[in-house]
Amino acid sequence: MSEQLPQSSLPWWKGAAIYQIYPRSFMDANGDGIGDLPGITQRLGYVADLGVDAIWISPFFTSPMKDFGYDVSDYRDVDPIFGELADFDALVARAHELGLKVLIDQVYSHTSDEHEWFTQSRSSAENAKADWYVWADAKPDGSPPSNWQSVFGGPAWTWDARRRQYYLHNFLSSQPQLNLHNRAVQDAVLDVMRFWLDRGVDGFRIDALNFAMHNPALTDNPPAPQNGKARTRPFDFQLKLNNQSHADIPRFIERIRKLTDEYAKDSGGIFTVAEVGGDDADREMKAFTQGESHLNSAYGFDFLYADKLTGELVCKALASWPDEPGLGWPSWAFENHDAPRALSRWIDNGHRDAFARLKMTLLAALRGNIIIYQGEELGLTQVEIPFDQLQDPEAIANWPLTLSRDGARTPMPWTTQSADGGFGSEAPWLPLGDENHARAVDRQEGDAASLLRFTREALALRKANPALHHGAVAACKVEGNLLDLTRTSDGQHLRCLFNLGSAPIALDDAAGTALFAANGADTQTLPPYAALILEI
Repeated sequence: MSEQLPQSSLPWWKGAAIYQIYPRSFMDANGDGIGDLPGITQRLGYVADLGVDAIWISPFFTSPMKDFGYDVSDYRDVDPIFGELADFDALVARAHELGLKVLIDQVYSHTSDEHEWFTQSRSSAENAKADWYVWADAKPDGSPPSNWQSVFGGPAWTWDARRRQYYLHNFLSSQPQLNLHNRAVQDAVLDVMRFWLDRGVDGFRIDALNFAMHNPALTDNPPAPQNGKARTRPFDFQLKLNNQSHADIPRFIERIRKLTDEYAKDSGGIFTVAEVGGDDADREMKAFTQGESHLNSAYGFDFLYADKLTGELVCKALASWPDEPGLGWPSWAFENHDAPRALSRWIDNGHRDAFARLKMTLLAALRGNIIIYQGEELGLTQVEIPFDQLQDPEAIANWPLTLSRDGARTPMPWTTQSADGGFGSEAPWLPLGDENHARAVDRQEGDAASLLRFTREALALRKANPALHHGAVAACKVEGNLLDLTRTSDGQHLRCLFNLGSAPIALDDAAGTALFAANGADTQTLPPYAALILEI
């Protein structure tokens, strides 16, 4: 076990609580139906009052919005629907005034097909950027160079008549794959990172990083064995051994870390976290965060797509990141813009309020950074979006077997009195949903028993106790529906007890001083979905 450092000597991000903002759906300042950067700035006081350390803003860059900003056509500018660069600068300044760090997304595995780099690359096979994307000749019969499939459905190759070649796209055909094996492309995206660091950002969430490099031999992927899950996309039929996860990705990450370290001393530390999904995520996350020359953290999908929250799931996730020298620091999220709302996956309507408090207590007790998705602190649930109102390209392409990401991207409800929930526009880009409208911020502010106020208390508890904030996991045990987690640091020992079931659990060995209780828990009994944190 590594030595536990006092909290004051740790980098700001270690143990941080991070609040994810999906800008389209947070706050609309100009009434056009889409949230924007000035809207975020207006509401930063609310975010700071939660007690989080940082915000992570999903993409707001210039884009044709075919994948809602993850198809970037200009890395160095703000899309007009979100504002302009001056609005971003004002947002950063206000966040820093409030003591909030600012993280932004970076998408390096692909661009939009409207990016000027791709326009030049596809113009000929001889131009200066000809090798900036992944191009390949057809097979003799005219078919694609390999059998690789895209995440969103269909082959991962599209024919381009200008070059008379195929180009690779792991997502939409309008998201051509950058060739990060090319050193010049690496230089270009690192210059993008430097551009935003110079504007004062405190870190980056790097999207789909394990898709950043492919096998240049273009070897076919083998078929995947059946895993018992329904296959809704051709992508699900393959082991993704060659179209992603190349062994050179960590070397590119070393260049990212070298750059961010240049800014670390003046800024108090630049935080980098990778999104890593897929069948080999655990190994890749560790490779991407190993030692002091790679990224600070990574987060996978342990909880984001889990059908049920179990003690075994929690202990397994924590055990995969032991407190050992050289091993990276994890980040955890129960919800985000791509995953269904956790309360709609994990619990029935009748127990939803109690479970929401249990879930927030558990999140606050996890070792690592924790990420709260906008509205999670209100107990928002998945909204059913009719087909004719769907925006999500993946859901439209795979209807009805792929659950729409739109259901977790609905507008943030600020007030119960207005039809738009105080979002700022009469016709928001997605419907709020009646249930979520009723959970608006103004209603919860006035209710001492609300989840919003409970969340503030849970985050304050985490920040005030080193064992929760950055300590080690001394033990994680499961007995039926009882999850028994012990966290330690700086001489502090906390025992965290969670009842993940609908029947009460009698306690006969819960000695210690109660620091925090949810849903009526005490040292004798854990009622259904209750939690108790003891200092021992």
